[in-house]
Amino acid sequence: MSFIANHKKLERNLGWLFVFSLVAVLIGGIVEIVPLFYLKNTIEKVEGMRPYTPLELAGRNVYIREGCYVCHSQMIRPFRDEVERYGHYSLAAESMYDHPFQWGSKRTGPDLARVGGRYSDDWHVQHMIDPQSVVPDSIMPGYSFLANAELDPADIGAHLKANRMVGVPYTDEMIENAEVDMIAQADPDADTGDLEERYDKVNIRYFDGDATRLTEMDAIVAYMQMLGTLVDFEAFNADDPDNQR
Repeated sequence: MSFIANHKKLERNLGWLFVFSLVAVLIGGIVEIVPLFYLKNTIEKVEGMRPYTPLELAGRNVYIREGCYVCHSQMIRPFRDEVERYGHYSLAAESMYDHPFQWGSKRTGPDLARVGGRYSDDWHVQHMIDPQSVVPDSIMPGYSFLANAELDPADIGAHLKANRMVGVPYTDEMIENAEVDMIAQADPDADTGDLEERYDKVNIRYFDGDATRLTEMDAIVAYMQMLGTLVDFEAFNADDPDNQR
């Protein structure tokens, strides 16, 4: 009873209530925050994840520049309706090389976290040029200019360097060969052996259907086609029964 009586006194004294509340918050904050300073990484690594190839990174830059994230999220929540519609819920590791991440906060269009491989390159190109031709109810504007906007691979090495500064594990070899790798990924007739050694599960082809030039359409389609394709979720679920659904 004495504890309850003292607690009532505390509730009636605003000064002491503020002090004790502050102390409780400080203790809770210290317990939650301080251990994080001793962890090198709070994200559990998942087999299959790799940094973006130079062409995919260029496509991601186009994606951000054109504001695609405003209408499309890249985060599937662990709810039955989302998993059944879009696929396996998103893992933190899938965004570990994203600066900034593309989780989004609004879906005017569908989530794109697992869009890779769901549609052909031709479908993506046509969807960018004239969205309503493939999705009649779409309110997405057209981005036909991407097919005519040629990519300059000369500065992609600087983009890889910038990403390495914030933690993306690009090696010196990847940076030195960034320009060559970007061109090679969009040319199936090129010698792509070194590219495939540096980047696992890399798609190599004429993404925009035009073999004569490298365009922003190549880049954004290459980026879209790899989203959600790096992690083998059958193996991921088998490794941990708690992940099975």
